[in-house]
Amino acid sequence: MDILQKLKNNQRRIGLTGGIASGKTTITNYIRKHKNIPILDADNLSRELIKPNTYGYKKILEYFGNQIIHNKNYSEKAINRKLLRNIIFKNSESKEWIEKLLHPLIKEKMIDECSQYKDHQTIILVIPLLFEAKFEDICTEIWLVKCPKEIQKKRLITRDKISEKEAYESINLQLSFEEKRKFSDIILDNSDDQNKWIDTISELL
Repeated sequence: MDILQKLKNNQRRIGLTGGIASGKTTITNYIRKHKNIPILDADNLSRELIKPNTYGYKKILEYFGNQIIHNKNYSEKAINRKLLRNIIFKNSESKEWIEKLLHPLIKEKMIDECSQYKDHQTIILVIPLLFEAKFEDICTEIWLVKCPKEIQKKRLITRDKISEKEAYESINLQLSFEEKRKFSDIILDNSDDQNKWIDTISELL
């Protein structure tokens, strides 16, 4: 069976996306607190897919070697996600390799999770790289978080303890807001402290 056939056709699957540090987590936490709607997060699924002894874990170790292990003495020998991010950030070939490995696995896992919630009319799918990874076909609508680059930059510097240059490079690795906007149905405005997006969500959910 094609994995897309597992999806319930009349189910509302909202793809929530936006640039790095645009406020997706804040919005997701609000929905989780105020709405009785299942939320599936691609980042969480990604973590599951590279846990020790999984297929993804073994493939990553084959490709990068033991240098990618968090701590050689740690019993679980988990992958050091921060080190992995740094490597693929600086090496486009490695970045392309790991995306080809993980994106299909995450997509299949997300579809399986959706099918487990077939009795729910609406599901939120939080997918940071929704367009880059081509997840549009599993969403019935796409909500895009709007946030100025300057705010993204400040949040990244504070959150990840990185330089201004590194923050801008991280932001520019992704498709621009303008490009994503062309293919999005709803814009959630997180441009300032007014939380305008709350009104939008209240109207739509």
